[in-house]
Amino acid sequence: MRVRSLAAAGCLVTALAFGVAACGGSDNNDNGGGGGGGSASTGSTSLTIYSSLPLQGDSRPQSESVVNGEKMALEEAGGKVGKFTIKYVSLDDATAAAGKWDPGQTSSDGRKAAQDKSTIIYLGEFNSGATAISLPILNEANILQISPSNTYVGLTRAEGADKGEPDKYYPSGKRTYGRVVPADHIQAAAQVTYQKDEGCKKTYILNDKEVYGKGIAVQVESIGKTQGLAIAGNDGIDTKAANFRTLAAKIKSSGADCMFFGGITQNKGVQVFKDVHAANPTMKLFGPDGVAESPFASKLGTSVEKMTYITNPTLDPKLYPPAAQDFFTKFKEKYGKDPEPYAIYGYEAMKVALLAIQNAGDKGNDRQAVIDAFFKIKDRDSVLGKYSIDENGDTTLSDYGADRVEGGKLVFDKVIKAQTTG
Repeated sequence: MRVRSLAAAGCLVTALAFGVAACGGSDNNDNGGGGGGGSASTGSTSLTIYSSLPLQGDSRPQSESVVNGEKMALEEAGGKVGKFTIKYVSLDDATAAAGKWDPGQTSSDGRKAAQDKSTIIYLGEFNSGATAISLPILNEANILQISPSNTYVGLTRAEGADKGEPDKYYPSGKRTYGRVVPADHIQAAAQVTYQKDEGCKKTYILNDKEVYGKGIAVQVESIGKTQGLAIAGNDGIDTKAANFRTLAAKIKSSGADCMFFGGITQNKGVQVFKDVHAANPTMKLFGPDGVAESPFASKLGTSVEKMTYITNPTLDPKLYPPAAQDFFTKFKEKYGKDPEPYAIYGYEAMKVALLAIQNAGDKGNDRQAVIDAFFKIKDRDSVLGKYSIDENGDTTLSDYGADRVEGGKLVFDKVIKAQTTG
């Protein structure tokens, strides 16, 4: 198939770019068929759902909260779906050395799940760049992958993506991936709306050069231009730099009144905000969901907080259905603290995973049947509200939250209903 050969070639390029084997299928994986095998475990009623998230560094609080959300959903189901018993395995795609997700570790996680005959679904990754590595491996093994947090458009859509995307992530030629969070063409539109609402005329964009960070930066630049927001620049930062004072001075000389950072906390997010603020104390500073977490908010300091504006797919609990309010209450009772923003998406990722197995009926241990069931989900009443999964694997949810930072914590500001195309 031409689609398959093009996808495989693109995957090889991806693997070489990351310096790791990212495509899968080359090992003798005993997984029921590397290029689209059916059953996870022929005749078996014992299935495994893997989770892969960064559990080290600044990512840890957010990821632990997501894992706890996933566990809650599975516990509520009694660890079973019909005749099938579900085992949950939490993997770490981070390393101590990196202090965040690591390409080699991510590849290892993907292969571990692909080589396990009992694997039926893989929940992850947290970071879009990590999914760019694990997705081809899991796709070759025909394993449904559901992310609670990926927002990079190129994982599912060609519009606004790099050349060869999303096909290069699907070497089998079949779609096996979906997400429960709105993608970045939605978030970028929300960002532009938020910036314009706050009076921004000219925005200077920075990005951390990762798949997610660069992707959201490009989307904000593109949508900003079409909606009358001037873009002063879009620079990739050196994440190994001790500080960003020179860059902050460049931003000041550009005449921009706002800054947007496309990136994650773990790639010097706090340092970027502090240095840009020091050189531009009246500039409004905007960030995406990649910094919508306590390790970012808690380290900004009072003066930077006042100028910080964050988009985050998690809304105020009062705006969700009663089931979500119940989730927030139970989570705090169980774990002794409020959930991080993506915990509710972890909960829903597990809920929809279990629903796909349930809807596959007696074929709940058949990987393809479960994939098919996931893509057929329509008008699901969930903790996030009613949504469907479209042909790309994307959710039809589109509301984004606007957050401020007060006292080291994210505080919900308002809902942004952004105008998007496509």
